[in-house]
Amino acid sequence: MTLHAAERADPEAGVRAITTQINYLASDYAGVNRRYVSPGADLNTGRYEPFTVTVRDGRSIQDHFTLDTHGFVLTAHRSAVEDFFNKTEVDALYVAEALEAVKAITGADCVAPMGGWMIRTSGDVSKYPRPDGPFLNHGGVQPTAGEAHVDVFPNRGRRAAQHFYDQHFPGAAPFRRYVISSFWRCFSPGPQDCPLAVCDGMSVGDEEGTPNTMIVVDALPSPQDLLQPIANEDQMLAASIFRHNPDHRWWYFSNMHRDEVLLFKFDDSERLRPWRVPHTAFFDDSLPGARTRESIEFRSVAYYL
Repeated sequence: MTLHAAERADPEAGVRAITTQINYLASDYAGVNRRYVSPGADLNTGRYEPFTVTVRDGRSIQDHFTLDTHGFVLTAHRSAVEDFFNKTEVDALYVAEALEAVKAITGADCVAPMGGWMIRTSGDVSKYPRPDGPFLNHGGVQPTAGEAHVDVFPNRGRRAAQHFYDQHFPGAAPFRRYVISSFWRCFSPGPQDCPLAVCDGMSVGDEEGTPNTMIVVDALPSPQDLLQPIANEDQMLAASIFRHNPDHRWWYFSNMHRDEVLLFKFDDSERLRPWRVPHTAFFDDSLPGARTRESIEFRSVAYYL
């Protein structure tokens, strides 16, 4: 079989690929994993290390990817928002846009927001100081993600889904399935210096992942108190963090632009692979003229009745 014929049989064969590094939970680390967040700072207690991986560029075969085959899909979507750094404008326009789009893409009966939206940038985040007062996972500007993770830990996803369903659809009939996802848009020009990589959900084992519990505090604890026992910690919201697995198959889409979005799963109650997609940022110097990455993410829960 010629290479050309092989590529027709397997569209993923022969795509552009780069070698880079992605941070995973350190192989020999067995300690407590927590993410403390406070009005002015945050801190992860886990220890991470870089691993060399291949990240494939899905741009030339972008229509190949679906939620059912890989756990993520790239689709066209134009927003009426002119300035994504304008919180008032984003609150007024983007939430409704995103909910409508997620419903259409997933075919769900209804969709609820989960924790709002967040801007991420590979640039200088000190230009966007965090507001005083209690931590809110909404409307701020944060650095790009630093390690392979999924924003929801599996056995805590259902509680979150039920909470937001009861909050937004009180008295509605019980749902039979939920899908928690991220509606992710890069609005800075490409190529981006620190794009988002997503891991093919079919390459992720069902038992992989360790909880990284989010602890909201008024101020970061002292070093001696960081790892002290916390009551009902196993009931708190947590992300999944991952150890390196050579079977993980990483993808990205080069030169993303503001008129397209990447939708990818955090948790799917059906538990049929692909039901979640680890993701993280990585540094990409493979294309000339790379620019600062600026993006907006919106978390939601889609419900099927």
